[in-house]
Amino acid sequence: MVAHAINGLPNEACGLFAGEFGGDDVTRFFPMRNVAESSTIYQLDGQEMMDVERTADESGVAIIGVMHSHTHSTNYPSPTDVSDAARFDPFGSWRFIIVSLKHADASIRSFRILDGDITEEPIEIV
Repeated sequence: MVAHAINGLPNEACGLFAGEFGGDDVTRFFPMRNVAESSTIYQLDGQEMMDVERTADESGVAIIGVMHSHTHSTNYPSPTDVSDAARFDPFGSWRFIIVSLKHADASIRSFRILDGDITEEPIEIV
């Protein structure tokens, strides 16, 4: 995810990730194109998203979240991120991973967002 974020510069990068249905472990990452081609927002392509979901289903995993990068700010959900979460994940089941490229060393954080409430979750990289 960090490499995808760096490779996406100067724009935000994005992608979906998958794991066992109902689980917490990410087992697969699907880098995607930011169709907004922007350094301040990301937008997933609808057809590419359906293709990724089909591939995940065929692989026996479920999409459990979305990743995107912040090119010049910290990795905390922006008001746009919170609004997007309300539209695309109204039940708060997805994780939102944000990679910050603000400093030389990238950092990664994970959040759950439900009804505007933001809860950070610990990340363990194995």
